Amino acid sequence: MESPLALSPRATVSMETFGTEAQPVVTVADALADADAVIEIAARHRFGTHGAFYPGIRAAVSEKISVPLVEPLLERLVEVFALPRLPRFRECYLSVVTHAPTELAPIQRLPHFDGTERERLAVLLYLDKAHRGGTAFYRQRSTGFESVDAERFDTYRSRLEAATAEHGLPGPAYISGDTAIFEQIHRVFDTFNSMVIYRGNTLHCADLGANFVPDLDPKKGRLTLNLFLD
Repeated sequence: MESPLALSPRATVSMETFGTEAQPVVTVADALADADAVIEIAARHRFGTHGAFYPGIRAAVSEKISVPLVEPLLERLVEVFALPRLPRFRECYLSVVTHAPTELAPIQRLPHFDGTERERLAVLLYLDKAHRGGTAFYRQRSTGFESVDAERFDTYRSRLEAATAEHGLPGPAYISGDTAIFEQIHRVFDTFNSMVIYRGNTLHCADLGANFVPDLDPKKGRLTLNLFLD
């Protein structure tokens, strides 16, 4: 039986780069043949909290179910992201943002990166028909870093500490647009049933805005599928 997350034969793939580092980003339109069916499946999952960083709830998705979403793209991803081999499954979740802006911890008000490895890829599938926000990418102003690898990590952290000491921690809101510490350099819109793929070590964040109102229902809230490869 074919996975409900199998990449649709109607899917269209495009690639662009952004920022001074010319980071690649792949977008896929019409990713699923039946996105509504996946939302119905998501609504039957048991969600829970997962770590201190994601501002919401998640449900794990297996490798067998999730990998068909990207399997036809793997060779192209090797070329686009200059990978040494075909990327492999790391983890996958159905995710719903549930935190109101006032409930965010300080770390959740800043851009983040998923890891320092250049080979790690983030695959984000938008399943929210209300278009509550896409994904934005950032540059740290004091260093000019748009991504953080192992060599940059200590410098990034120390400069971030210095910047927050100077400017203060960001207020209780999802980051959206430029701040004193970060400059927004690219944005991907959250088109329903579209997918974006980017290096996990780029500085990025959900672009939700100050007026974001969460909904815990996967059928009504900001539902995404988050697949990580390395």
